[in-house]
Amino acid sequence: MHDNNIRRIAIVGGGTAGWMTAAALSKLIKPDYCQIRLIESEDIGTVGVGEATIPQIQLFNKLLDLDENEFVRKTQGTFKLGIQFVNWKKIGHKYIHAFGEVGKDMEGVQFYHYWLKMLAQGKAEELDNYTIGGLASDRGKFMRPIDAGNSPLSNIAYAFHFDAGLYARFLREYSEARGVLRTEGKIVDTILRASDGFIESVQLASGERVEADFFIDCSGFRGLLIEQALNTGYEDWAHWLPCDRAWAVPCESVGEPTPYTRSTAHSAGWQWRIPLQHRIGNGHVFSSRFMSEDEACSILLNNLDGKPLAEPRLLKFVTGKRKKVWNKNCVAIGLASGFMEPLESTSLHLVQSTIARLMSFFPNKSFDQEDIDEFNRQTSFEVEKIRDFLILHYHATERNDSDFWNYCRTMSIPEDLTQKIEQFKKNGRIYRNNTEMFNELSWFEVMHGQGIHPRAYHPLVDRMSNDEIAKRLEGIRGVIEKSVDYMPTHAEFIAEHCKAIKIY
Repeated sequence: MHDNNIRRIAIVGGGTAGWMTAAALSKLIKPDYCQIRLIESEDIGTVGVGEATIPQIQLFNKLLDLDENEFVRKTQGTFKLGIQFVNWKKIGHKYIHAFGEVGKDMEGVQFYHYWLKMLAQGKAEELDNYTIGGLASDRGKFMRPIDAGNSPLSNIAYAFHFDAGLYARFLREYSEARGVLRTEGKIVDTILRASDGFIESVQLASGERVEADFFIDCSGFRGLLIEQALNTGYEDWAHWLPCDRAWAVPCESVGEPTPYTRSTAHSAGWQWRIPLQHRIGNGHVFSSRFMSEDEACSILLNNLDGKPLAEPRLLKFVTGKRKKVWNKNCVAIGLASGFMEPLESTSLHLVQSTIARLMSFFPNKSFDQEDIDEFNRQTSFEVEKIRDFLILHYHATERNDSDFWNYCRTMSIPEDLTQKIEQFKKNGRIYRNNTEMFNELSWFEVMHGQGIHPRAYHPLVDRMSNDEIAKRLEGIRGVIEKSVDYMPTHAEFIAEHCKAIKIY
């Protein structure tokens, strides 16, 4: 009987995307069923700067059965409770997009509607005081959730910061131990089948040809297979997300690592700050249309916590996505599939979700077009909704101090985003569109933080008296306060559980 199953997979490119893919496939497919081969060249660098993640990364770690303390130690990692945004609404303003719950819903209505009513009367404190992630971030506290019943300590949502290069190395060790074959080599040609244009093999500089049934392109911005060989095409989103450059540089730590990522808006972009155990990762994302590379580099170097540990590295990109992430017998994962700036730390999540979607639609050698089309439809939906969430940060601003911010504040935006903003402005309502990445609370935290304030709140809030609402808000605030007081500092938690012994 003819074997129609995929028996050979070639992953082109290493780095974080390549080794995340290899690790997941080695766990789920098993190399003794299907050969998994990863081709990478030491001569070709990876983007690999400090990485910040979102809580869904824990699902990936659980899939691999990773020991979390070992993972954090080996990647010089720290923990993350959210993202602090500085100077985005206006210069001097800051807010936190914290992970997890915001207050406690009451009588079938989301907490933030009650909070909005009290805030308008001057009877509510800042939002951070009602979110364990927000208040713990402010105070430098962290712990993993514990079994504490209805306490906020049972529901601490967190993610990680880690060194991307060390993470790739960690996953390489994991993958090779489970049978993934690594081939060192530079690809110089891609051979397509004459009959249907599918990829047949890739040729290395050594002369070796690597054949496979299925190819996964993790070659980064170059899109070696998906674009250079298959000419898939690219959808450019620069109109809405005009930043197209980033300087990246690590610097020395000067204090205890914060349990959050920081994003500081400058005159033509923004600066990331990712605290690790052994250093701080920094970068300045900017628009070359509004700022020169030299000026952007100078701004970055003048806003570091400590001494630079390397020469700044320039990255060039175009925000957008491939017109098809899956084309013929090739799927693009990571930067080969498109680029979304790391404003909300979604880069690795998109790698993770693409891998998960690939497993749902894992093909046989027939490569049924109906499955491929649905895979691409779901992928496009996911990235377009993340795109809209990022656009919100730029567009909803009071800043008028530079041409860049004047452009962002007045630019046309996607229709779905306009609808979401206008609906919130009316009665504070936010609806999650099917399976979009960010939930209602994330949209609320950012819309409020960026200065969008609704004219009203959910009318059923008025079922409860003002005194009762105030009493309940104070009770929630008090519980959050006590919970954060109970937590150790971020540095204390790392020292006890996952202090890195050495730098790899």
